[in-house]
Amino acid sequence: MYTSFMKKRSLRAARTAVAAIAAVSVALLCIIVAERVLSERTEPPAPPADAPYLNPDLPINVRVNDLLSYMTLEEKAGQMALVDKNSVHDDRDLATYGIGALLSGAGAKPSGDDTAMSWRDMVARFTDASRESRLKIPVLYGVDAAHGHANVPGATVFPHEIGLGAAGDPKLVRAVARATAAEMSATGIYWNFAPDLDQPRDIRWGRTYEAFSDDPELVSLLGAAYVRGLEEPVLGGASSTVNVLATAKHFVGVGSMAWGSSSNRDFKIDQGTTPPDEDALETEYLPAFREAVAAGVSSVMVGLNSWGDTKLAADRHLITDVLKGDLGFDGFVVSDWYGVYEIPGNDYSSAVTAINAGVDMVMLPFDYEPFVRNVVRAVEDGDIPEARIDDAVRRVLRAKFALGLFDGRTPGDGSVVGSKSNRALAREAVARSLVLLKNDRDTLPLRNVETIRVAGSAADNIGRQAGAWTVEWQGIDGNWLPGATSILEGIRERAGANVTVAYDKNGDFPTGDRADVGIAVVGEAPYAEGWGDNARPSLTNDDRAAIAKLRASCDEVVVIIVSGRPLLISDELSSWDALVAAWLPGSEGEGVADVLFGDEPFSGVLPVPWPDHEAQFSIAVDGSTADHTAVLFPRYFGLH
Repeated sequence: MYTSFMKKRSLRAARTAVAAIAAVSVALLCIIVAERVLSERTEPPAPPADAPYLNPDLPINVRVNDLLSYMTLEEKAGQMALVDKNSVHDDRDLATYGIGALLSGAGAKPSGDDTAMSWRDMVARFTDASRESRLKIPVLYGVDAAHGHANVPGATVFPHEIGLGAAGDPKLVRAVARATAAEMSATGIYWNFAPDLDQPRDIRWGRTYEAFSDDPELVSLLGAAYVRGLEEPVLGGASSTVNVLATAKHFVGVGSMAWGSSSNRDFKIDQGTTPPDEDALETEYLPAFREAVAAGVSSVMVGLNSWGDTKLAADRHLITDVLKGDLGFDGFVVSDWYGVYEIPGNDYSSAVTAINAGVDMVMLPFDYEPFVRNVVRAVEDGDIPEARIDDAVRRVLRAKFALGLFDGRTPGDGSVVGSKSNRALAREAVARSLVLLKNDRDTLPLRNVETIRVAGSAADNIGRQAGAWTVEWQGIDGNWLPGATSILEGIRERAGANVTVAYDKNGDFPTGDRADVGIAVVGEAPYAEGWGDNARPSLTNDDRAAIAKLRASCDEVVVIIVSGRPLLISDELSSWDALVAAWLPGSEGEGVADVLFGDEPFSGVLPVPWPDHEAQFSIAVDGSTADHTAVLFPRYFGLH
C-alpha cells in the first residue's frame, strides 16, 4: 500500500512538473513573440522637417498636440517610464524604447571622476542618445536636490528643510531654491524632486528633517516659495522657459502614518498607513499642495504610504478627482521609487491600476522593457483607455517643452556650482536657522573668552552636519565634502588668534586647568527614509560622556545639537548652560560660529514641538500630546 501510494505521488509530481515546464515555456514564448512584434512593427515615417512641434515660436499646447499625433503607442508608453540611470542596459535603449526620464537614485553617479563636469557630461550623453529616436524627444533627468545639488561633490549644501522651517522666511527659501536650480542647471539637470510638503506628526519618523514643519500654514507658505524659486524663468531666456521643474511631494498625508504600520518590514513608520480622515485631508494635508499648484508646480509625486487600505499610487479618487480635479493640477503625477509595484497584484495589474488612477509617469525604476510591453498590451486589451495614455504623455511633454529641452537648451555656467555667492547664501541660511533654546547665564553670544574647548561627534564631521541625500543616499558619516567647512573650523576661524581653541572629539582634555567655555557639538549620524525610523531618538552615550567631560573642565558649557529632529534631552538639560538646535546645517559651518559669537542674532524658532518624554513623540497639529502634558519646548519657541 505504501509503495502504491508513493508511485501515485510520483506520477502526480511528474505531471505537475510537466505542466509547470509547459506553462513556463508558453510564458517565455509569449515574451519572445511580444518582443519580436515590438521590434518588427513597421516604423512610421519620420515627421516632416518643418513639423509644428519643432517650431519654438508656436504655443506649447500646439506643439504638444502635434508631436502626440506622430507618436506610436510604444513611444507613448516609453515617455511614461522613469528609470534609474544605473538600470539602463545600453544607451541606445533610450531611443529604442523612447524612455521619458532618468534619475540618479541611491547615490547613482557618473563613472570615473565624480565632479560637476562629469555629471554634465553624463547627462549630455544620455540626452544625445535619447535624441537618436525617430521623433528626437529628449530625455528628462531628475535628482533629489532637496538641500542644494548635494549629489555633486563641491556643490553648495544648504540646510535641510527643517532648518529652513526654523528660519521661516519665504524670501530666504525662494533664494535657496533659485541657487539650487542654478547649480542643477549647470550640470544639465532640470528636474528636482523637491520641495517636500510632508508634515511630520511623529519625530520617530526617519524623514522628519525633510519637511519644513508640522504646521500646515508654514509648510504651505515655504513650499510655494520653494516652487517659485525653482521654476521662475531662466535669466536671459524666453519668458515662458521654466528653469527647473519642482516636484511637490509626497501626495498625500505623508507624515501622519501610524507607528508600526510600515509595509516595509525593515521600517517602522516610513511607508506606513495614514488613517483616512476627510477633515484632516482638507485642513492639514491639502493646503500645502493647493498653494504649490497655485505657484505653478510642474510635477507632484505620490507617496509610498497607504490611505487606509489603499496605496496612494492606486487611489484614483485622491489623484484624479482631488489633485487633478478639485485642485486643478495640470502638471504630471509621478510615482515614488518602486511605488507602483507595491500595489497588490503582479507587475501588469499594478501598472494598470496606477495609470488608471492618474499616475502619469512611473518611477519603475528598473525594468523598462516589460513596462513598455505591459502598457501597450493594456491599451490593446482595453484595460487602459488610450485617452488616459494620451493625457499622461501630454502632461509629460508639456513640461519638456516648457523647459526648452526641444529647443537646444544648454547647461548653465559651471562656475556657479559651489560659488562664493551661493555659499554666502547658505551661510546666511545656517545662521538664521539656529534656535536658541536655553541661555540661563547669558553664556551666548560668546564675548571676552580666552579659552574654548570643543568636543562631540558632530564638531568636526561635515557628513553629520550635511545629513543624508548628500553625495550618497544615506549620506557620508565622515569629514569629507569638497569646499565645505565644519562647525569646528568655523569656530576656530571666528575665534581668531587671541582665543585658544582646543578640540578633542571625546572631550579628553587635561584636568589640571579649566577653560572659559566648552562647546559640545553632538547629534545624529546621517540616515535616510525608513532607515532612520528610531523608537527613541536621543543622544549617544559617547556624546553624553563628552558633554560630562566638558562640564568637569569648563566654566560654562554650550550644547549644539546637530540632528534631523528633536532628541530626548530632558534628563541632561539642567546641567547645560546654553542649548542650540542647529538641525542639519549643510556645508557652511561658519554660519554656526556667526551666531555663537554674536555677529548674527539668534532668530530661528522651532518648526516642530520638542517633546519632553517618549509619550509625546506623536503630537497633534494643535500641539496637544498623547498624555496631555506640556512639551519641553512648544512649536515656534526660540530665545532671541
